[in-house]
Amino acid sequence: MPNDAGAIEPSRILGFSGGSLDRAAAFRHDANWIAARRADPKARLLRLNGDKARIIANQLHFEEAVDAEAVFLGLDVEGNVIFAGEAALPLEDARDLRSLAIEGQLAAQDLATLAQARSLLHWHQRHRFCANCGHETEMKDGGYRRHCPHCTADHFPRTDPVAIIVVRSGDNFLLGRQASWAPGRYSALAGFIEPGETIEEAARREVLEESGIRVGPITYVASQPWPYPSSLMIGLIGEALNQDIVIDKTELEDARWFSRAEVRLMFDERHPQGLGVPPPMAIAHKILETAVTWP
Repeated sequence: MPNDAGAIEPSRILGFSGGSLDRAAAFRHDANWIAARRADPKARLLRLNGDKARIIANQLHFEEAVDAEAVFLGLDVEGNVIFAGEAALPLEDARDLRSLAIEGQLAAQDLATLAQARSLLHWHQRHRFCANCGHETEMKDGGYRRHCPHCTADHFPRTDPVAIIVVRSGDNFLLGRQASWAPGRYSALAGFIEPGETIEEAARREVLEESGIRVGPITYVASQPWPYPSSLMIGLIGEALNQDIVIDKTELEDARWFSRAEVRLMFDERHPQGLGVPPPMAIAHKILETAVTWP
């Protein structure tokens, strides 16, 4: 892939990317520092109800009272202290993160803040008890660690890496679809990276398992935070070593080769069969776009 020093980093233009908060990792371990930030007049609380947040005039809605269970997100460029907490009841004027990302009306840094908040809050909701001894844990480091006072084990928020890849064979591109997707939607193949695998090994394994296609050289394109609940999508382009597709029907409803011309029609929503690709906010869109522009 050409290296253009003046180009915008591909990951920065995707949904949930472009975070601008200073996460203050050097200070958040200090309980007194966190307590002072909670009491700061500039402290703001972002409430989420699941994956929904209150949006007013295309801006995040913040509350001023920060409760003790809120997690610290960071400091914005104006010095405001940002926390996040789970709403006990459904929020008025609430919008889900996926819709906000697709519509593109919310500022990129605000969408990234929502993704950070969603992932952290989801992790805390499901890790109240120690995986080592079963005792109830305590939130530490402003929300970036849970500590077990019984066995002293520490637990940290996790991010699950996912390899997502567009495979090329000359001027043809391998795409698949799951039955649960919108009708006609095709996308890159993807799967979680398993223990003991490199990114490339995971991508090759997933493609082979789902489609029967063996993959040779692989190139990295971009990455994207994906708060469902806390994944990191690692976007790749690979070169096919064979063309005969064998679909794993437990994973995919369909998989097929698309010509370069077909993919361009899908981007323009002019495919004669009404087929389409993921929206521009999704990393699958970006890596497919990159793949079809390569010679």
